[in-house]
Amino acid sequence: MTFLKTLTGASALALLAGMAAAQTDITVAIQLEPPNLDPTGGAAQAIDSVLYSNVFEGLTRFMADGSVVPGLAESWEISDDGLTYTFTLRDGVTFHDGTTMDAEDVKFSLDRINAEDSANAQKKLFANITDVSVVDPQTVAVTLDQPNGMMLFNLAWGDAVIVAPESIENIATNPVGTGPFKFDDWVQGDRIEMSAYDGYWGDKPALTEATFRFISDPTAAFAAVMAEDVDAFVGFPAPENLPQFEADPRFQVLNGNTEGETILSTNNKMPPFDDVRVRKAVAHAIDRQAIIDGAMFGLGTPIGTHFAPHNPDYVDLIGNSQHDPELAKKLLAEAGYADGFTTTLKLPPPSYARRGGEIIAAQLREVGITAEISNLEWAQWLEEVFKGKDFGLSIVSHTEPMDIAIYANPDYYFQYDNAEFQALMDELNATTDPEGRSALLAKAQTIISEDYVNGYLFELAVSTVAKAGLQGLWLNQPTAAVDLTGVSWAE
Repeated sequence: MTFLKTLTGASALALLAGMAAAQTDITVAIQLEPPNLDPTGGAAQAIDSVLYSNVFEGLTRFMADGSVVPGLAESWEISDDGLTYTFTLRDGVTFHDGTTMDAEDVKFSLDRINAEDSANAQKKLFANITDVSVVDPQTVAVTLDQPNGMMLFNLAWGDAVIVAPESIENIATNPVGTGPFKFDDWVQGDRIEMSAYDGYWGDKPALTEATFRFISDPTAAFAAVMAEDVDAFVGFPAPENLPQFEADPRFQVLNGNTEGETILSTNNKMPPFDDVRVRKAVAHAIDRQAIIDGAMFGLGTPIGTHFAPHNPDYVDLIGNSQHDPELAKKLLAEAGYADGFTTTLKLPPPSYARRGGEIIAAQLREVGITAEISNLEWAQWLEEVFKGKDFGLSIVSHTEPMDIAIYANPDYYFQYDNAEFQALMDELNATTDPEGRSALLAKAQTIISEDYVNGYLFELAVSTVAKAGLQGLWLNQPTAAVDLTGVSWAE
């Protein structure tokens, strides 16, 4: 009898261990909910956070280390003059509705980016595509009007994922992609659910079900993780709580880098910010380290231009905008604003914006600038600031990789219009020599720093709090993505 009891106990333990090892579902929390589910028609980072590589795929894709590798294109050839890219597509790829993905879908997707009515946030990156031709069902030729050394990189963006004409009408609420997970449900204000796609062309993910929950409030985020209601929180919004998780054996904390240049966005066409002396005054009024310490509890790397410090081509230009309130007051007086002025400071939901905004408003107040804070929900921010350009100042982190070319678009929301910079970006696109590209990137960084287009604050860090048994989450974010394709539970 004793032996039987012992055996039964051992079996039960083995069964429990097996059950733990067999877990194949995950609940991931992020702070922001996507405003829609179309990565090719919206600017919000949260769209890619949920869908990039999980539901949607492009011809190329980013890996966790930032490298660009084949995606739906298994290979490509570039013509000697650099003007034609011929992509060979993978065999056996289907969309989640069972339809075949072929060259016609690639042509549809790329043509749609450049269509006159396109809502693609990064349309300018693909503007020099002059023709997309179907060679055969597995081959597509993309022709450019001039060489573009960034084309394979640009095609890895979430804005260039491949979509199908059959499902495009409802893509904003019912996304149909080719990725390893298919979209199941969106309970707005709460969660998005997806499950493994049985017909996936590539390596099957270890996970069979995934839920993304949206928890914007830092206090609620802390409570959800501590109660183990979520398995991971990517972009944990309360850095002051990280030491508590680090000391708790139930959890692991991953502190990594993003491509997110966090800036005090400035409306360059709105007086008085159309005067470079005023923009320079704002830059010298800011104490970026105080913002990093106060809003991010020390997490973040100071920047002096719109470029990631971990990029080999980064130029340290912080000296152009050191904290100097007296210089800021002098510049304001020279510009005719000795008594200061009042402007708007419209803030989206992330903690870096809301917390950083309070600190920046206080710093601006010291030099005579009154910044009236408006806290906006993400959809409001996109409508008023990004689309409507109805703002004086804002704070946002630009998480797209290598996105300095946005400064060449005078219609972009901060409305910077510099013909010299635009010509420089054209020259960069046509340059494939690495040394030549480095020189041009250094010049580009210097121009926008010395023009004080925006207030350059810090490169956003990303902290992930996860249960101890979870493995395969990205440490860094070379693009805004919570890529679940390599995530699994330790046995």
